[in-house]
Amino acid sequence: MERDRGLVDCHCHLSATEFSHDIDRVLEDAKKIGLFALVAVSENTSEFEKLIQLSKRHAGLVFPCLGVHPVQGTAEQPRSATLKDVEEALPLIELYKDELTAIGEVGLDFTPRIASTDDQKDEQRKVFIQQIELAKRLNLPLNVHSRSAGRPTINLLKEQGAEKVLLHAFDGKPSVAMEGVKAGYYFSIPPSIIRSEQVKFLNPY
Repeated sequence: MERDRGLVDCHCHLSATEFSHDIDRVLEDAKKIGLFALVAVSENTSEFEKLIQLSKRHAGLVFPCLGVHPVQGTAEQPRSATLKDVEEALPLIELYKDELTAIGEVGLDFTPRIASTDDQKDEQRKVFIQQIELAKRLNLPLNVHSRSAGRPTINLLKEQGAEKVLLHAFDGKPSVAMEGVKAGYYFSIPPSIIRSEQVKFLNPY
């Protein structure tokens, strides 16, 4: 297949349980509509092996990323990521480092119901910093989440010297996004572009 044109989904959750019963059909449908690459991110260690095996079964189509999302726990009881979460994940990421496209999904999420205290926010920053350092050492890009934390995310990436960065569904102010653009960061076009004037401004094409 020609790789000089076509669509890339640069952030998808193929290891989510919702796809467990029909993932092969989903991927075949993706190819039929013109997608030639899917960058698949993880959120926690329980997804790592599943995502790696999926990328092996669909080599050349599914490109895996491993990382610790700033929101952990369950959908019913979400919680802010802790240093214990990333400490458990780092050895596994190292194990699969030669198979990875990026470190992700990582970042900051300061939604009040997730991180309501300064201590929780500080610990999220420490989790993020460890993964930025890992990405730099492995020479891998970062696939970054930033919810209710646009400026803190951009600032931390710049402070830590991150250079290869894709920001997923960025919801910060356009002026903050431009700081990221000047730093050489990329911004994906999220589905919310159809309803958000702010996202349309950030992605005018």
